[in-house]
Amino acid sequence: MKRTLFALAILASLTACATQVATTVSPTAPGFLHGLWHGFIFPVAWVFSLFMPDVAVYAVPNNGGWYDFGFFLGIVVFGVGSWRGKKVVVREKVVKVRE
Repeated sequence: MKRTLFALAILASLTACATQVATTVSPTAPGFLHGLWHGFIFPVAWVFSLFMPDVAVYAVPNNGGWYDFGFFLGIVVFGVGSWRGKKVVVREKVVKVRE
């Protein structure tokens, strides 16, 4: 068990070393707003990507951190993460005052 956790920790730390080749990033590469849009439409793009080989859920190349941040916000805040179930209102105690 300890060896498995150690191996997973090493593997996770190695994934942090992944970088983009600087020559593939151009000034016209997708940035923050494209990332936001791609994160928002992620569920639809994912379904389309299963059947259409030219559709992807993530733009490569992109401009790096700002695209990633927009993609994250698009998914978590505006996209899939913002879909909530029904809201439940809980009233703890109702007190009626007689005058």
